[in-house]
Amino acid sequence: MSRNLVIGDMHGGLKALKQLFQKANVTSDDTLIFLGDYVDGWSESAELITFLIQLKKTNNCIFIRGNHDELCYTWLTKNTYNPEWVKHGGQATMDSYSKISSQEMKTHLTFFENLINYYIDDQNRLFLHAGFSNLHGPHREYFEETFYWDRTLWETALAIDPNLKKTDINYPKRLLLFDEIYIGHTPVTRINQTKPVNATCVWNIDTGAAFKGPLTILDIDTKQFWQSNPVYTLYPNENGRN
Repeated sequence: MSRNLVIGDMHGGLKALKQLFQKANVTSDDTLIFLGDYVDGWSESAELITFLIQLKKTNNCIFIRGNHDELCYTWLTKNTYNPEWVKHGGQATMDSYSKISSQEMKTHLTFFENLINYYIDDQNRLFLHAGFSNLHGPHREYFEETFYWDRTLWETALAIDPNLKKTDINYPKRLLLFDEIYIGHTPVTRINQTKPVNATCVWNIDTGAAFKGPLTILDIDTKQFWQSNPVYTLYPNENGRN
């Protein structure tokens, strides 16, 4: 039976992804939606991208762009970088990319260039890395960077009074456009959680894999989820983004 599975921010944690695939018994019948931030943190960023490129040959994969992916692509193509990026996982990515061939680099650049900013499925469910700000929806967004940098969508969802009805004039318009919205970007460890968090229609799947949390894969239709070991335990001699 095929499933629709969504995967949170991985940050170079290839070991965690492989562990998750075993736990969730992922097969070639499953559709896999990745929410971005494939790189920056643990030591296997380039190796993880190679794994995903191969995975697309056997699975229906949807790869969404994260802010760290865009930062990495800028470094790869322009040989410039933001010093803050280096401190927040970029150095591990740079080290990882020193090991790959020029031919492999070409396939990686194509991978980054083909990332999409958001995806809407046939059940009016939105998938994107961070958020959007336009009240009419992501198709009317003015600034592309919002899709992978925004935190206001998640902050708004968390701040909603559970007793506020959707018909209330004060109910945020962004949260009425889609039946469900799946995001990463802001680790739920910031609110002392390590499992997917649902606030209004928003599901946050970033369970802090770059820091002290696990990597998560969630069945979109049943809401069953699986988690790796805390990713830092799989890379005991590394610091991740800490």
